[in-house]
Amino acid sequence: MKKIKIVSFIAAAALMLTSVTACGTASAEEGSGDAARKSVTIGTLDLVNGDLIAQYENWYSTELGVDVKLVKFDSGKDINSALASGSVDIGQEGSSPAALAISSGIDIEVIWIGDIIGAAETLAARDGTGITGLQDLIGRKVATPFASTAHYSLLNALKLEGIDENSVSIIDMQTDKINAAWQTGDIDAAYVWYPVLGELLKSGTAITDSYQLAQKGIVTADTNVVRREYAEANPEVVTKFVELQLRANDIINSDSGKAAEEISSVLEISKEDAAEQITQFSYLNADEQIEYLDGSFAETLKSTADFLVEQKSITSAPDLDEFRSRVSSEFVKKAAGK
Repeated sequence: MKKIKIVSFIAAAALMLTSVTACGTASAEEGSGDAARKSVTIGTLDLVNGDLIAQYENWYSTELGVDVKLVKFDSGKDINSALASGSVDIGQEGSSPAALAISSGIDIEVIWIGDIIGAAETLAARDGTGITGLQDLIGRKVATPFASTAHYSLLNALKLEGIDENSVSIIDMQTDKINAAWQTGDIDAAYVWYPVLGELLKSGTAITDSYQLAQKGIVTADTNVVRREYAEANPEVVTKFVELQLRANDIINSDSGKAAEEISSVLEISKEDAAEQITQFSYLNADEQIEYLDGSFAETLKSTADFLVEQKSITSAPDLDEFRSRVSSEFVKKAAGK
């Protein structure tokens, strides 16, 4: 049985800052035959999707055929830094960080859509504010983490309603600060995700969510990306990784009770909470993955990158052809035997 290690974000940061590491050595040796296939480092975000099933089932260590290191991060931006340094080979991140990575010249490829985000990301208004719709946000304070999928959804929700974003006081606030600001009344609303969202809804009301926006063409998702250098040297590992995600999605879609139990165990939350959160995402099968990856997902990333330019998170975005070259259904097709 191959070895698996789980590393905290602090350890991951140290890993990125260390000039000579086991992971760095593997990166330097890519292309040198079997030496390139001794290990894989996977960056995770504890998102409610098939990755948690794979962790619970211990599939990574038993089925990838290499030594596995799991590194937990707090954000897609942090995973991008690790991908850029070569400290992570396969990473999990939202569509906004993926668009940011491609626009910033990080040599990655989107190989899997972990989920399409639905009501798991929601705009909530605090009780007592009188906010019952998007128009009521004018002149109010709304918090969201900037450059996140939630931020992207919030600004697009305003745009769809014809609301000038400058007429709303939009505050850049990380999730761990939002609940405190909500409780003290420093903000009127927030567009955010679980577990903070669950706390806000105890004293707030949902105004809109990412599922409703997806029906209007504003799609946000969680993805898996791979360093292209690693994928070229280790196609069997990457294909097997995708195969495990397909198997996990089959469990979520066919046996939600089992999925909730396994996800709740990894996240250390109640089975009831896990079951509720599962309903707030869409999990794609192989044919749906291929349809998205070969179809509109590059356009989704391009529009997200253009949004990041507008927000001055990046200075420029590549053209659509560049995004198309960075989105690949190749590993899904191989994993599904298509």
